[in-house]
Amino acid sequence: MDDIWTNNLNETVDSIKNNDNIYNTGKVIKVNDYNIEVTGLNDVAFYEEVNVSDKATGYVFGIYADRVIVALVKINEEIKPGDMVYALKKEFKCLFSLDSVGKVIDVFGNDLIAGKKFDNLVELSVENKNVPLMDRGLVKREMLTGITGIDLIYPIGKGQRQLIIGDKKTGKTQICLDTIVNQKDKNVLCIYVAIGKTKKEVKDIYYELTKRGAASYTIIVASFHDELPTRTYLTPYVALSIAESFMMQTYDVLVCLDDLKKHADIYRQISLASKKTPGRDAYPSDIFYTHSRLLEKGCQHKNGGSITILPIVETKAGDITDYISTNIISICDGQIVLSAKNFAKGEKPAIDYGLSVSRLGGNVQDSEMKRVGSKVRIELLSYLDVRQIYELANIDEMSEDLQRRLREGKMILDNLRQYKFSPKTKKEMIDSYKFLMNKDK
Repeated sequence: MDDIWTNNLNETVDSIKNNDNIYNTGKVIKVNDYNIEVTGLNDVAFYEEVNVSDKATGYVFGIYADRVIVALVKINEEIKPGDMVYALKKEFKCLFSLDSVGKVIDVFGNDLIAGKKFDNLVELSVENKNVPLMDRGLVKREMLTGITGIDLIYPIGKGQRQLIIGDKKTGKTQICLDTIVNQKDKNVLCIYVAIGKTKKEVKDIYYELTKRGAASYTIIVASFHDELPTRTYLTPYVALSIAESFMMQTYDVLVCLDDLKKHADIYRQISLASKKTPGRDAYPSDIFYTHSRLLEKGCQHKNGGSITILPIVETKAGDITDYISTNIISICDGQIVLSAKNFAKGEKPAIDYGLSVSRLGGNVQDSEMKRVGSKVRIELLSYLDVRQIYELANIDEMSEDLQRRLREGKMILDNLRQYKFSPKTKKEMIDSYKFLMNKDK
């Protein structure tokens, strides 16, 4: 008996020496809506998990000489100045279950449709180190959307980051949903990330995907507009962490981020409340880094898996030169620009073909798609340059050649018109432009 007691005592002493059972402690000095300022916490790290007297859970968001900012993600009781704070000496992690496929989930392993936690939950880091350069492969496989204006003219490859940008109600989310639906039977896992959306919006998207048979290979990671901003901020990072875990198992993963402008606004809100020094447009100075380390997750891995990212950015009055838009454009491998004017004309998808670009382009297309796509793009842009001028002219006074060019331009544009959830195969896309290709024979 004495030996057992002695051994237990020795183990306790050793654990104390190793600080195994001693938390780094501090006190709350100021309480904001969703973050707190804490003094007394030493040797903490970013994303370290923190407990506030069992009243709340959070993670280290900011570290200063005299205080630490803790972002709260779960609040059970009212927090007051003087409450004890415990840094748990471990990374703050989120929860995920393989049963999440086909469900709407949050970052804590909750099934938001059924209103309960999943079984068989595993911990996931909010953020992992990006795949090293030498472990990345070339992007050379198509990610087909089923949309002619994209697959033929501005193609997307598996492992690419292709921005979708435009004003409100121009069809940005619809392009993502069309792309997800088009991955049926293509062995692609899809993750749709709803950032600060309403519950109705998320519910509508879930039922639409379910109706189209796409829910069986899709995970919706959602944070709602009435949640703590600190939780919403984490949502895209957790979604990419999920995507990485599948990519390392050689899966092809498609991630739609809807949208990063809202995410930037939420990060600005959190940062201002944390007294970070504001920069341009009051965004914190690290906003570019915040999104670049997120979007750099998109890649083709040398193991055969990939992460393709379609980030959405909402603009105002068609201005794609604002601060957040230009930041994200510079990080991505191209952008699909949507025009409110085209949308109003019934040109759907409302792609602005003059401003859109895919920097990988024909690298991911087969020879036939590349040949037809190149011809269509040249003829289309030529037509769009003169369309407005000649629409006001008397067609009878035009030369035969000019009349023919205008007719062909209109036919090209008409063939690009495509309504939601009406995907086309590569053969259908190519066949629709035989009139253009036969002309050169």
